[in-house]
Amino acid sequence: MSDPRLQALQQAVPDLRLKTEPADLEHYGRDWTRRWTPAPLAIALPASVEEVQAVVRWANQHRVAIVPSGGRTGLSGGAVAADGELVLSLERMNKVLDFNAVDRTLTVQPGIALEAVHNAARDHGLVYPVDFAARGSCSIGGSIATNAGGIRVIRYGNTREWVAGLKLVTGSGELLTLNRGLIKNSSGYDLRHLVIGSEGTLGVVVEATLRLTDPPPPSNVMLLALPSFDVLMKVFAAFRERLQLEAFEFFTDRALHHVLAHGAQKPFEETHPYYVVTEFAAGDEIQEAAAMAAFEACMENGWVSDGVISQSDAQAAQLWRLREGITESLARYKPYKNDVSVRISAMPAFLEETQALLGQAYPQFDVVWFGHIGDGNLHINVLQPEGTGDAEFVEQCGHVTELLGQTLKRHGGSISAEHGIGLVKKPYLDSTRSDEEVAIMRGIKRVLDPNGLMNPGKLFDS
Repeated sequence: MSDPRLQALQQAVPDLRLKTEPADLEHYGRDWTRRWTPAPLAIALPASVEEVQAVVRWANQHRVAIVPSGGRTGLSGGAVAADGELVLSLERMNKVLDFNAVDRTLTVQPGIALEAVHNAARDHGLVYPVDFAARGSCSIGGSIATNAGGIRVIRYGNTREWVAGLKLVTGSGELLTLNRGLIKNSSGYDLRHLVIGSEGTLGVVVEATLRLTDPPPPSNVMLLALPSFDVLMKVFAAFRERLQLEAFEFFTDRALHHVLAHGAQKPFEETHPYYVVTEFAAGDEIQEAAAMAAFEACMENGWVSDGVISQSDAQAAQLWRLREGITESLARYKPYKNDVSVRISAMPAFLEETQALLGQAYPQFDVVWFGHIGDGNLHINVLQPEGTGDAEFVEQCGHVTELLGQTLKRHGGSISAEHGIGLVKKPYLDSTRSDEEVAIMRGIKRVLDPNGLMNPGKLFDS
């Protein structure tokens, strides 16, 4: 370890685990975007809050930027370290610290996987309802940093609704305890919500107190085949009117094609242009009858061409795999991803305009659509064709994203629904935020991170 800065760090924090091998630098220095070449100074793996504070103080003394790191499953370049930063991995801080049965809260360290949080809540007869496909590898700290949403936002909301309290090490090394798990707290600014979704630019989340809730009622899963794009919101309205929806997820025939190639089972003999997988409460005969009534009404109106309802947990898992397996099935194509949102009421007009825009912009590309239609969130994946260079592909997609940002601005939407801004969406932040808002955000960062060392270059340039 020849770098004098790292020698000073090891002296300041003798028990700190440091990694500097090239393979480790590459592994920890990137996220799922795979667009930037990792080039971190080193990887620090603290085991306590005190070690995190000591690392941040060292960083201020030596003016070394820090990239907080969780599971690195992000899709916006928020965890990329490509410019000599120190990656601060929280993977060793992965324990459940406390369960409070009266408050129905679970206090955890930031490096714990989302799936482990689910399991810990289940052990106490409760649930942590935020859920998405990367549950086995994403960390709770990362999901807080991006205010992650997922497949059940339609019923439970985003991560923000389930964080009762946080501990944050600021960019200057101070430890803040935010909200203390209170349900009511009107004593000034709620800095907890400022941290949620801040993408590691204000500090390092070192502890989280999460709200838990009762398990949902028994549910069932239905897969629907749709004949056209313009009936999508009509089907959603028909099901939402009759059922207590847990999820309502949409994907195209191209998405299904890639998931089937990745090993999933084909649900229908025929191929249809659009699909919906929906989960809904079905604990009694009345609810089951309501589900069939919704399906039959859609069939009679010509909005649905075919459908299948799960008859077992195993079949429900197979149907969900058709939606949850999409991202993994596309990974080898290095897709350019857009993750956008609009109000549900604005979705029909936005979908129509966006479909036309993408059809004109990407006639030669394989474009895979899917998303959480029930909460206004759409994912657009453009697959890189063989023979197209990385730089050329990104430039073409960036031009279309600029147009997409203008469309979102007209419809009052957001260029990032749940993946964060990071590096990927930074050029398009002005489609979502005004100059005045960005100026205020920069000012907030200067207060909590006076030397600009926390995940610099992400979200916006200082």
